[in-house]
Amino acid sequence: MNYNKKSIEDVSVAGKRVLCRCDFNVPTKAGVITSDKRIVAALPTIEYLMDHGAKVILCSHMGKPKGEWKPELSLKVVAQRLSELLGKPVIMAADVVGEDAKAKAAALKDGEVMLLENLRYMKGETKNDPEFAKELASMADLFVNDAFGTAHRAHASTAGVADYLPAVSGYLVQKEVSIMGKALADPERPFVAILGGAKVSDKLNVINNLLEKVDTLIIGGGMAYTFLAAKGCGVGKSLLDEEKIGYCKDMMAKAEAKGVKLLLPIDTVVADAFPDPIDGPVEVETVDSDAIPGDKMGLDIGEKTRALFAGAAKAAKTVVWNGPMGVFENPTLAKGTIAVAQGLAESDAVTIVGGGDSTAACEQLGFADKITHISTGGGASLEFLEGLELPGIACLEDK
Repeated sequence: MNYNKKSIEDVSVAGKRVLCRCDFNVPTKAGVITSDKRIVAALPTIEYLMDHGAKVILCSHMGKPKGEWKPELSLKVVAQRLSELLGKPVIMAADVVGEDAKAKAAALKDGEVMLLENLRYMKGETKNDPEFAKELASMADLFVNDAFGTAHRAHASTAGVADYLPAVSGYLVQKEVSIMGKALADPERPFVAILGGAKVSDKLNVINNLLEKVDTLIIGGGMAYTFLAAKGCGVGKSLLDEEKIGYCKDMMAKAEAKGVKLLLPIDTVVADAFPDPIDGPVEVETVDSDAIPGDKMGLDIGEKTRALFAGAAKAAKTVVWNGPMGVFENPTLAKGTIAVAQGLAESDAVTIVGGGDSTAACEQLGFADKITHISTGGGASLEFLEGLELPGIACLEDK
């Protein structure tokens, strides 16, 4: 995939109607936004378009209305918050591609902003229906994709509209593509990837693809126990994907053949059972990873492993991290994830973090400003690491 894509700065937007796909899929409770992080992240692109005289037509999905009009998933709350953040009114359309949206889009003046109603109220959105894409495109002269979180989906508003309009990236997508694209295509070495999370099956293709690119691959989290089992270690009651033991053996052989260092936990924090509730008290002990008792469950990496993993991160020139090292939601079992986050924060490398828990760890611990790039898309960043073509990026014009 070509990562060298045109952005809003490579085209003239003055006087043009610009359809800008954002990711305003924000969490709400009782009709109130509980985190406006995604709205704030879109501001640089929106402000650039406004300041350069574009007529801005914003669009996004929220939740999963599955083609039905669900008032609790209306984007009106987003328009309200956006108005406050921009310090000027955001015109809210009553529909997506109906008479109201089209009339308001036609009446827009240079520098004005409007927001269409929830794209997923329309069945044609997720089906990438050409007729719906054409209707959306008919309101504008240019398409800007600034929603990296949905770039791995071939939907009407992420890819389909590019069949009818010139398409470029906004600042968010441009940053994702340039930083992650460079890390995968031409990284500064040593290049270290750290993968965590529960299941090997979620990261099969990622592991396979990264072994072609990295100097060191670090495996932590629940998925590490299937690798340890593949090495012949007993893993007690730890999370184990029996069907993937053969795959793990193949990956370890591949790493050896390619001269890639594959690091697994050397010690493990164990408990009798998974904490219930998840953040409740838990009695733990640390054992060597090849000596996990049969009645215990591995729930985090131990102290020696934390030093090993953090040390590898600090010695790297490029680090990509996706997935926690343990049951991060429990303070007792978060130490491994915290150590990795700190290792990245103290590294001089280009550091890239993707995935909800890894991102949360960096933000909660106050390390976010010390990380080069925190990806805004969980699923999209994983598919990026798999080496897959992302439809919402592939459709943008090459430089």
